Amino acid sequence: MRSQNILTIVLVLTLSVNHLSANAIRDTIDPIKLGIVGGVTIGGFVLGHAVVNDFWWKGEKVPFHFNTTSDYTYALNADKLGHMTFAYAASTIYSDLFRWCGMDSTTAAWSGFGVAMTYQTYVEIRDGFSADYGFSWGDMAANTIGATLPVAQHYVPALRSIDLQISYWPSEAYKSGAYNSIIDDYTSTTHWLALNAYDVAPSSWQSWFPPWLGLAIGHSVQNLDGNGGGQHVVYLSLDWQLHRIPNLPTWLRDVFRVLHLYHLPAPAVRILPDVVWYGLRF
Repeated sequence: MRSQNILTIVLVLTLSVNHLSANAIRDTIDPIKLGIVGGVTIGGFVLGHAVVNDFWWKGEKVPFHFNTTSDYTYALNADKLGHMTFAYAASTIYSDLFRWCGMDSTTAAWSGFGVAMTYQTYVEIRDGFSADYGFSWGDMAANTIGATLPVAQHYVPALRSIDLQISYWPSEAYKSGAYNSIIDDYTSTTHWLALNAYDVAPSSWQSWFPPWLGLAIGHSVQNLDGNGGGQHVVYLSLDWQLHRIPNLPTWLRDVFRVLHLYHLPAPAVRILPDVVWYGLRF
């Protein structure tokens, strides 16, 4: 997933900006705040493009083409979950940042969607000119689903109980040097769908059930051969939803909200391809 290096840089930079969100959101857009967000975004894009252009796109340039060969086989579609998760993260963070700038929630949600889709579309088009990749309709569909989810959550409150997350733990293949970067090793990557159990628990439970404890289902892969071989790996896990701890300061809740896009280590059980229990699954 070539977009991950740039998005990682952008997410780190926007997390720093999000620390400033202790002030209440105003009714009108604050040009200084909007300038900060825009400047950080442009700087992150330029820096990230320079890194990725040399790292991923330095190979042979070809006329624009579509990936119709290995797109749906080389990673058992774990890469599609990755595109969905990163688009969701970008859309979510920018929606929060635009609200911090003073936009109303509807405008902020659609603006966050626009930023995420603009960037992801740029990456896919650039892939289309690379001999090693090619434009992927599957990636674009995953990007669209991920970037749209925060907008759907704005309109459908019930959807706010779910989040998409990611986590990494080095695989043997990565430790042996088979991959240049851990974010390109899908055997080191787990994508998660987290659910806030408190929101869906019976009302009689809510007097004692902690609102910061959730559940998550995770997906990874193993034994990939690049040609469609390998196995799906599925986990069930607890999920720490620290941003839901009652009475947090606004700035700390916002920081925890961003951190929740990463699945923190928690007790878990692997249910496919076989059963393994973990005291902490990273």
